[in-house]
Amino acid sequence: MILQHLKKYAPLLLLFLLIGCNKTDWNENFKEKEKSPFGNYIIYNEAETLFKNQKVTLLKENIYDYLAFDSAYDSTKTYNYVAIKHSGYKLTNTGVTELLDFVAKGNNVFLAFNSFKDSLKSSLKFTTNNLDKDVYDVKGLKKLKGTFELNNKAFSKTSFSFDRNIRRNYFLQYNENTTSVLGTFAVDGEKVPNFIKIHYGEGAFYLHTQPIAFTNYYLLNNKEEYAANVFSYLPNADVIWDSQIKSSKYEDKKEDDNNVFKFFLEHPTLTWFLFVSLIGLLLFMLFNARRKQRPIPIIKPLQNSTVEFTQTIANLYLKEQDHKNLVDKKIAYFLEKVRSKYLLDTSNLNTDFIEKLASKSGNDLQRTKYLVNTIITLNKKTECLEEELIVLHKMIENFLNK
Repeated sequence: MILQHLKKYAPLLLLFLLIGCNKTDWNENFKEKEKSPFGNYIIYNEAETLFKNQKVTLLKENIYDYLAFDSAYDSTKTYNYVAIKHSGYKLTNTGVTELLDFVAKGNNVFLAFNSFKDSLKSSLKFTTNNLDKDVYDVKGLKKLKGTFELNNKAFSKTSFSFDRNIRRNYFLQYNENTTSVLGTFAVDGEKVPNFIKIHYGEGAFYLHTQPIAFTNYYLLNNKEEYAANVFSYLPNADVIWDSQIKSSKYEDKKEDDNNVFKFFLEHPTLTWFLFVSLIGLLLFMLFNARRKQRPIPIIKPLQNSTVEFTQTIANLYLKEQDHKNLVDKKIAYFLEKVRSKYLLDTSNLNTDFIEKLASKSGNDLQRTKYLVNTIITLNKKTECLEEELIVLHKMIENFLNK
């Protein structure tokens, strides 16, 4: 039983309690060599117990490099690939394609991620929903609880309560013809899937949205049976355990192999020479620039004479007493504003135009109708009084400032 093996890790739990919450690292790191509460030290070291009579290989390279180029990988055998991480960010799109081909040939993949790559979602035709995706801090995650169940009556205990860091993260959509729901948990009173199996080719993907359930904290808090039950779904086969510590050497390369800086950085002596030279160059530019820099002349900003110009033009029109001309220009100004601001055609000032203008401008219909009728009336006149010009001006300004 895995419970018996976990007894040797009991001192770790005691150590957590003695150290206290203030000094314990409660961040979710999912590292296989990390003994903090949310590391994967125990689950990896107990992998041989979980997968009896099966060889467990800890990957020290990217999965794409291992499957595509490593001679240690025997493509004639069947494997179980396991990765328990926050998001599997080391798994690139090319790596996803390689993993899909790996499963199609009869292998199986177990992924426990908080978030899955879009390329994997689209290939396997599933979506997820995380109601707590904006919760990141330790204090906020501590409040998140959940109860898990596995859809298998063979298990003696089918309900497991988890007391912290349980995001409401679940599978939202999936292809029911190729997908089986293996486990659920309650979200707002409804059971939703958090553990599914998707058949792909001759193999299958086993996907879990709660990697936190397999960390040191829960394996030392009576949740080891849940982890054992989850892994029991995987068939008997050698295990490739991916700690995702390396990026691929062979794909998505962002620099040229002949890059001169890469050559310098590969040799410690040349690296120091490069750094010292760069620092010396920066210091030379800094002090030389301060010595020779000419004083920057003060350029006065251009004066805004718009108001003076407007007053001059207004006085010119008032002096001529051509009120009709000013009325026509005021009407033209208003109609241009209507066309640009409300995107309305002003060629026909009919009832339909009035209703649309009132709706888009936020003015009441009666007020809009009165303004338009005034414009139509003044437009037909050959001469206008100063009082009519003033009234029209106020009506337009009040209407546009609504």
